[in-house]
Amino acid sequence: MSWVMGIVLLGFIESVWAADLKIAYVDIRKAVNESNSGKEAKKSITKDVEKAEHLNAEKQKELQTMKETLEKQAPMLTTDARAAKEKEFQSKLRDYQRWVDDNQKEIQQKTMEMNQSVVIGLQKVIEKIGTDEGYTLILEKNENIVLFATKAIDITDRVIKTYDAQKK
Repeated sequence: MSWVMGIVLLGFIESVWAADLKIAYVDIRKAVNESNSGKEAKKSITKDVEKAEHLNAEKQKELQTMKETLEKQAPMLTTDARAAKEKEFQSKLRDYQRWVDDNQKEIQQKTMEMNQSVVIGLQKVIEKIGTDEGYTLILEKNENIVLFATKAIDITDRVIKTYDAQKK
């Protein structure tokens, strides 16, 4: 029985090799980073990060000032007044920490959404190139999957060019 399966498998392999195989690969990471949409997304994210860093610096400065004021006034304050000021400082510190966490999550989410949008557009272009040019298989270049491939079958630059031309 196993020799029959071997013959069937051998026949399948021969038919695959007899067919004209046209294979290519695309480096999606490179395409996302080098496409115009990817560059615009990166600029937008960079702007958001810079804005957040500026606000972060302001909030840190405000907290530092509040802490220094509390430390200077502490010896002169009553126990209840000092406890109230420390509680207020701790509350502002917690608010700041929540703001930092929320802001980081928001930027990560926006980055992911923008990258996903570009990837979806690139996938449509790859599918069209594959169909129009009769590719049997187009792989994503990934060090864990494609261990070696000649540059001759790399269509990344053509995918980027086609994708960017669509966006104009």
